[in-house]
Amino acid sequence: MLRLSNRGRYALRAVFDLALHGEAPVQVRDVATRQRIPLRFLEQIFQLLKRGGLVDSKRGPRGGFSLAREPDEMRLGDVLRAVEGPVVLAEKTAARRPRRAAKRDKSDKRDEVDARDVTDAVLADLSRSVEQCFDGITVQDLCARGERVALAARARTASTPYVI
Repeated sequence: MLRLSNRGRYALRAVFDLALHGEAPVQVRDVATRQRIPLRFLEQIFQLLKRGGLVDSKRGPRGGFSLAREPDEMRLGDVLRAVEGPVVLAEKTAARRPRRAAKRDKSDKRDEVDARDVTDAVLADLSRSVEQCFDGITVQDLCARGERVALAARARTASTPYVI
C-alpha cells in the first residue's frame, strides 16, 4: 500500500511545529525534542525545506528557522514536494516510454491495447489527485486541527474526576 516516508511525515510535523512556535526563529534541536524526531535527520529535512523556499534561517545565538510564508499560504503539497519531489505512482507515462513493434498475426485485425498504457494513465490521474488533496490543506489547517485536538484533550482531562 502507498505510504508517506518518514522524511515526508517529519517535514510536515516540523513545519507544523514552526507554525505553532514561530514567533521568533526556532532551533532545530527544540523541534526535534518536541516532535521526537532524530536531530541529524531533521537537520537534513530543514535544509531541503530551505532549498524549497519554505523556511528561512537566521544564524547566531537567537537564530534558528522560521516559516518563509504565512501558514495559510503554505500547502502540505509544497512541503512534501520540497522533501520528496512530485507524487509519482507510475514509473513512466506512455508518452515517454519507447514503443516496441508489436509482433502480431497478420490475421488479427484488432487493435492491441498495451496494459501498461492504460494502467499508467490511471496511475498518472491518481498521482494528480493525490497532489490535489495535499494542495487542498494548508499549514494553517493543521494548526486549527491541532487546536481542536488540544481543546478536546483538555476537556477530557477536566471532566475526569480524580478518585482515590
